[in-house]
Amino acid sequence: MSFAAVAAGVTALVGFLSYDSAARLVRVDQQAVFGEVVHDLRSQVRQQTLAPDDFTSGDPDHDGPRDDLTRPAGTDVQVLGPGGRIVDKGSPRLPVDAAAVRTADARTAGVLAEDDDVEIDGDEYRMATVSLGGGRGAVQVAQEFSDTEDLLRELQQRTLLFAGAVVVAAGLFGWWLARRITSRLVRLAETAEDVASTGRLDVAVPVEGGDEVGSLGRSFDRMLGRLARSTEDQRRLVQDAGHELRTPLTSLRTNISLLRRIEELPPAAREELVADLADESRELTDLVNELVHLAAGRESDEAVVEVALAETAEDVATLARRRTGRTVTVRTEGDTTIEGRPAQLQRALSNLVENAAKFDVDGRHPIEIAVTRVTSGGVRVEVLDRGPGIVEEDLDRVFDRFYRAPAARSLPGSGLGLSIVREVAAAHDGVPFAARRAGGGAVIGFTVKGARRPAPGGG
Repeated sequence: MSFAAVAAGVTALVGFLSYDSAARLVRVDQQAVFGEVVHDLRSQVRQQTLAPDDFTSGDPDHDGPRDDLTRPAGTDVQVLGPGGRIVDKGSPRLPVDAAAVRTADARTAGVLAEDDDVEIDGDEYRMATVSLGGGRGAVQVAQEFSDTEDLLRELQQRTLLFAGAVVVAAGLFGWWLARRITSRLVRLAETAEDVASTGRLDVAVPVEGGDEVGSLGRSFDRMLGRLARSTEDQRRLVQDAGHELRTPLTSLRTNISLLRRIEELPPAAREELVADLADESRELTDLVNELVHLAAGRESDEAVVEVALAETAEDVATLARRRTGRTVTVRTEGDTTIEGRPAQLQRALSNLVENAAKFDVDGRHPIEIAVTRVTSGGVRVEVLDRGPGIVEEDLDRVFDRFYRAPAARSLPGSGLGLSIVREVAAAHDGVPFAARRAGGGAVIGFTVKGARRPAPGGG
């Protein structure tokens, strides 16, 4: 309706201006031609002594003064004699009033008596009477303008019909355009309602078109895709967590049931039972803590600041020496400062060092931390140990959640430490890596380029 209203207003304005200009030009042109005919007649009778017979219609060559009057504009000519007597009537016959009689008896040639509008047989004429002088008579000329008005009225009607057709066409086009746009919006709204009511994220989203509605559909489709992947990750995390929690809980229930008969057990069995309870509770605590950290996702409320990874590595090494009693060395090269979240980076590096200490049970060789600036931009962090290493088929899976190599299933751990490393690396525009170390052991680490700062006011 708005489109049709605008089209109607524009069409009406253009139609009115066009018709008014055309009508004005036609009327002015007709009046100018008639005025020129009258002017030429007055000049002619002043320059020559002409009688009424000179303007009669009996000239066989059609080159007399009468033809000079009728040829330019198709005017009607009527000749008057003395006293206003009609010598040669026009077609149609023109009225002879008192002014015309006085003009016919005028002694001076070229006297003008002009009647602007005269009605003859229902038609409108523009008429003028010019004296021949010496009382010889006068010549009346008339121009019909009712035909011109009829033509202009027809033009007006056609303009109105054309404007109406344009308005109807604009209305139909506007209706089609609105339907085309809003139909996709309606389908998009129905899809959103379907997602809200059913909770299903695998619905088909209308994404056709290259305009703003199509862009909105594609954005909505991408959003649903990310929600679906997030929901699937959460579901898989819950399933894996339930599976992993089942083992320590089962062991704890078994040991707790034995506590009721602890007085019947020998001292060595008691010590083993208490140690087993402590180990299982500690493993369960570590698993729950890592699950909570992992379930929080990649985003963090921790501020993005400048982090010197060399200093972070020294802090991690100091903590690992105190906890494990192992020798941990740090080697740095170049500027290791990036924009990042310090607690996340420290947690990732601590997981790598704890992982190395857990697998390198011999403890004769130091654990090495290397932090270097890479030429492609960013910083490379790696932890090197002399443990049993990683078999080739496990290199691509060690960063999966809850994955534990067959050789490591007898050792304590949740299988979440390296997956947290992967999440932290991805949050800092980096990737994790694992490789076998020459001479035995493993090299596990990650690269980081920097975390994105949150948009102002965006959290």
